[in-house]
Amino acid sequence: MVGNLKGKIALVTGASRGIGKGIAIGLGESGALVYTTGRSVHQTNSTETSSGSLLETKVAVEKAGGICIAVPVDHSDDRQVKSLFEQIDREQNGQLDLLVNNAFGGVRSLIAAKGKPFWEADLSLWDACNQVGLRSHYMASHFAAKMMTQRKQGLIVTISSWGGLAPIFGVAYGTGKSACDRLAADMAVELKPFNVASISLWTGIVGTENFHQLADANFESADNNVDVTAIADKFNWETPLFVGRVIAALCNDSNLMQRNGKVQIVAELANYYGVVDEYGHCPASLRSLRFLLPQGLPILKSRAKLIPSLRVPWWLILLAILKSPKI
Repeated sequence: MVGNLKGKIALVTGASRGIGKGIAIGLGESGALVYTTGRSVHQTNSTETSSGSLLETKVAVEKAGGICIAVPVDHSDDRQVKSLFEQIDREQNGQLDLLVNNAFGGVRSLIAAKGKPFWEADLSLWDACNQVGLRSHYMASHFAAKMMTQRKQGLIVTISSWGGLAPIFGVAYGTGKSACDRLAADMAVELKPFNVASISLWTGIVGTENFHQLADANFESADNNVDVTAIADKFNWETPLFVGRVIAALCNDSNLMQRNGKVQIVAELANYYGVVDEYGHCPASLRSLRFLLPQGLPILKSRAKLIPSLRVPWWLILLAILKSPKI
């Protein structure tokens, strides 16, 4: 099921690369007009932005069939965020059908703090993870809700993480992701009377640019060709576009309000909607028997597709998360 989003207006924050870029492309593929944000439209020489740009995302979205309006926004600046929504309101006559809260500013700080307990990490780690993250999601949702409730329709998707369930990247990260889940749930209660849905979305292991770099290093062959399909199978990864296609399908679900306020898992939604990635794959959910069994019994990895994709109790997920590749 690939949704038709022609005539729909979407906003994806933090879309210059990674998951945000893939989401924007997936929405464009379904015909949406997509606003994308990032701190710079053009690629720069800085380490932080060299892996992508809003301009590259714009080109990719339009190549996929959508319309893209790239807006440079620093989501730590409330004035810029407010100006963004005023622009959308003005240009689209008050229409905004989808907000994807994806912007996150903590990657570099998490790398710097790797291996340190929270009391030895710099206190700035908290703000790095949760200012452009939890707080910016609240800000964007505040302004999006003003528009959506007027038209009595819309969807707010907050990209969260299994880190809200288990300790993956430390206290600041995990607390922020747990709070994102609660943010989505509590917004859903207040938005429901206006026919606006709010959900928290957990991805699996996503093949972002950083993941590709790891794959290139681990799977480079003698002729320098990397079999991306083989890598995707080995890591059970989800491509960024896969996440975008799932959100596009979610937007077209006539029973969307039944999911309101709940944590949704990308791989499970994909299985329900019949969504596959660009390689024709539908990765297994991280809480499925298909994913968990091979983690404990590596001999089964080559036969994983034969294992039923049954959900298992939540407590077992902790074992899988702690053994999963962390990018």
